[in-house]
Amino acid sequence: MENFRKVRTSEEESPLPFTDLPPDVVEMKVKEGSKIRNLMNFAMAQMELKGSRQIVFSGCGRAVTKTITCVEIMKRKLGGLHQVTKVRYKTLLEVWENQDPLPGGPAQNLTVHKNVPSICILLSRDPLDPNQTGYQPPEPWHGWVVGMAGCGARRRLWARLQSPCRGLAPWESPLEQNPCFFQGVKGNEQKIKAL
Repeated sequence: MENFRKVRTSEEESPLPFTDLPPDVVEMKVKEGSKIRNLMNFAMAQMELKGSRQIVFSGCGRAVTKTITCVEIMKRKLGGLHQVTKVRYKTLLEVWENQDPLPGGPAQNLTVHKNVPSICILLSRDPLDPNQTGYQPPEPWHGWVVGMAGCGARRRLWARLQSPCRGLAPWESPLEQNPCFFQGVKGNEQKIKAL
């Protein structure tokens, strides 16, 4: 294969493995070179601004992990999403061209059929059949905990809030030490007053 170079890769089109999808369902086809930021901006706009009830993420080969990452980000940002995951194989067609063709002979192309793993994940705001293979119910929503893992000081404060015996001394005030503790975190105002 050292004398061949890949000319193109194409994917065999196959229908989505989910039944009863509305015709206008958004399908996010994740590719190996896709940027997660771009995928998520579009997907979040569809779910939040346009009011879509369901979205499908699909990817194959090296894009499987990126597909799962996008789904996990969306589940954390929106919360309350039902999920059905389907795993299968997909056939990729790769066309390779010979770099050193025989003199006076025709160009030689080689077509390779590759079976690669593929994943399709359906996220839905509406309840799905829990008896389906690959179903995951929504995770419990703890909106005020979002953002706590990003800052060491927030994690320490979270531990103090969880365990009253490890409370702050009267001269320690988390808001005086770092006023960014509670940016974007709702519901902690009452816990601060208790400290």
